[in-house]
Amino acid sequence: MPTKSTKRDLLSIADLGKDLLPILKRARRLKAERRRGVLRPALRGKNVAMIFEKPSTRTRTSFEVGVNDLGGHALYMSSKDLQLGRGETIADTARVLSRYVDGIVYRAFRHQDEAELARHASIPVINALDDREHPCQVTADLLTLYECWKGMFGGHRLAWVGDGNNVHHSLLLGCAMVGLDLASATPEEYRPNPEIVDRAQALARTSGAQLQFYPDPVTAVTEADAVYTDVWVSMGEEAEQRDREAAFAGFQLNSELLAHARPGALVLHDLPAHRGLEITNEVIDGPQSVVWDQAENRLHAQKAILEELLG
Repeated sequence: MPTKSTKRDLLSIADLGKDLLPILKRARRLKAERRRGVLRPALRGKNVAMIFEKPSTRTRTSFEVGVNDLGGHALYMSSKDLQLGRGETIADTARVLSRYVDGIVYRAFRHQDEAELARHASIPVINALDDREHPCQVTADLLTLYECWKGMFGGHRLAWVGDGNNVHHSLLLGCAMVGLDLASATPEEYRPNPEIVDRAQALARTSGAQLQFYPDPVTAVTEADAVYTDVWVSMGEEAEQRDREAAFAGFQLNSELLAHARPGALVLHDLPAHRGLEITNEVIDGPQSVVWDQAENRLHAQKAILEELLG
């Protein structure tokens, strides 16, 4: 079990640093091996606690299957079933779990709680989503593009259409790290966090990526090699639904908008999709969609992350 001085957390995709590209390559290998029926038990004898404050389909399933594939054991823990739900502090939970398990996957409402858990745990903590970032999702997104573009990010343009949310934050950082140009279209009142934009721009100056921001989806999508959208109302924002749907009314990813991208441009969505709102059926189910590959790649990307941090 690692000590606090040697353990490594994944709270932001930027925490992967120079290991991000090697992790994508490792994920491709793990994916190919799994399809051949080859499973390497890199986590044999290890236990991973999975604390979930939010419901999940892809994150929970892919992490449980991934840990199992690697020979470990995953323990799903709803926050309502833990003493956290009765007032035990996050710090005390972190200290106790560190005595039992080898790593913690935490799907949290607040980034502050994610950071608090990592601060007091002596074992690696992996961010499975919070209100600031979604690093595992974006690692899978980049894996999908890496496969489609045969390992080449440079010279390609990805467009983001929608909310400046946690996925967008991780995407800004991830694209800046691998040298992928990102054009973002968001309504003015829903632009991404300025601190994360500044951090991404600093990374982009090293990689050569161009990060551009527009209020108009057509401008962002024009000449894009791939277009990515996400829900307009995330979990915990339901009270804002009417205002958000009004603000994003012109940001739907439909055939008309997609026509401004390059011929054959890829379509991405991290799911779940609100069909008929941020994306139409004909686009998400169309021939340019790689949404289902993207969803599958959560498994392979997370296995590579688990190997890197716990293996």
